[in-house]
Amino acid sequence: MGTGTETRKSTFAVYLGNRGFFPASLLAAAREEMTRVLTAGGYGVRMLDPQATRHGAVETVAEGQRFAEWLAQQRGEIDGVIVSLPNFGDETGAVTALRDAGVPILVQAYPDELDKMDQARRRDAFCGKFSIMDMFCQYGIRFTALPPHTVSPGSECFAAQLDHFDRVCRVVKGMRRLTVGAIGARTTAFKTVRIDELTLQKAGITTETLDLSMIFRRVRELTPDAAYRETRERLLGSCCWQGVPEASIDNLVRLRVVLDQVIAEYALDALALRCWIEMEQQLHIAPCVVLGDLNNRGITAACEVDTGNAIVMQALKLASGSPAMCLDWNNNYGDDPNRCILFHCGPVAFDLMTAKGQIVDHYMLATAVGKGNSFGCNEGRIRPMPFTYGSLLTADGKLQSYLGEAEFTADPIPTDFFGCAGVAKFADLQGVLLHVGKHGYRHHVSASPGRHLAAVKEALTTYLNWDVTVL
Repeated sequence: MGTGTETRKSTFAVYLGNRGFFPASLLAAAREEMTRVLTAGGYGVRMLDPQATRHGAVETVAEGQRFAEWLAQQRGEIDGVIVSLPNFGDETGAVTALRDAGVPILVQAYPDELDKMDQARRRDAFCGKFSIMDMFCQYGIRFTALPPHTVSPGSECFAAQLDHFDRVCRVVKGMRRLTVGAIGARTTAFKTVRIDELTLQKAGITTETLDLSMIFRRVRELTPDAAYRETRERLLGSCCWQGVPEASIDNLVRLRVVLDQVIAEYALDALALRCWIEMEQQLHIAPCVVLGDLNNRGITAACEVDTGNAIVMQALKLASGSPAMCLDWNNNYGDDPNRCILFHCGPVAFDLMTAKGQIVDHYMLATAVGKGNSFGCNEGRIRPMPFTYGSLLTADGKLQSYLGEAEFTADPIPTDFFGCAGVAKFADLQGVLLHVGKHGYRHHVSASPGRHLAAVKEALTTYLNWDVTVL
């Protein structure tokens, strides 16, 4: 994993539900168990002081208000709330406590045990979970519920639920106040990547637009310093540079340093860069390897000013904890209806490639700008792995997206195939392609390692109001 892609697990506030005629021992045991399980899983945990109510649990409206005030004090420190029901749990108190939570909520209910159904040990959380979910629906409180309906915190099943909810919380937190940079005007020929900034803003996504002329000026005026030297060393060590002119290396390093400066100045979470043909005409480089380095260090970067896919890349990255890729739906793979080649010129994170890439001249653009004026493509292969994919468009004031899961295989690609590519295997590729084409989606698709579709969909639909189709 690149040095900028480490992922911190979420911090959860734990809400303990209660009804007074259930034994207090169930609350005390749940408080201890949830603390132990969450801490062992690497999650942060916050709980209401046990002296604030009986064992810090909530039963009444007054106790719910006390919890809500405590939760407000944790704002910015917690990423989600776990509603843990050691027993039935009072639904009115839960609504009071959590109607202004502002973060995702997971509802968990303890299972009853058949040999512990007497008055002292029976829980009835199976039933109580329905009541709380019902009230949450009535009050418009968004929440997450996962199968099975009841689950013990110490089980492997609950560990999987926590992993899912952690990814949901990371996506929601990272996407609610997202700032994406559109660097350079959209290439005239690429109307396929047009997007509505006002629709994005209504969804909490700010677009900062920057002109390439400013980037070019800063690249030319940059004085090599410690940042330049560190960036140069990193880039030279990450790829193979045989045959690349020194002038091209110098401008690629300069561009990388300038983009770091711009990211810091505008507080960008992601960016999409106009990559041709002005880069090649003015700086005599193709910025592919620069984008690959950004992605490898945890800064989401798409090419061709595809702001929509930069946004989806960020969501996928937040869920997976790994860099995302922006790729072309590019080639059929022989006669196989469920395999295709996904490709781009080299903006793929280095850690997602099978080996160090070779920096080459962009042979497609060389016909327009001349040989030697577009060094920067990072040629290589995407490593075999399962992946989650998606894309985004704006339509009628809404964000529309598709999501799916597939797999990069070890199937060979001809050695003379240009760029960075991988063979992708789908369960029903032809159905996917029909959906992409008939609904006006981009010729690009975003992908990130792992099978995290369920968590991404939960975050985008339940909490962020996207319209998502699962393919």
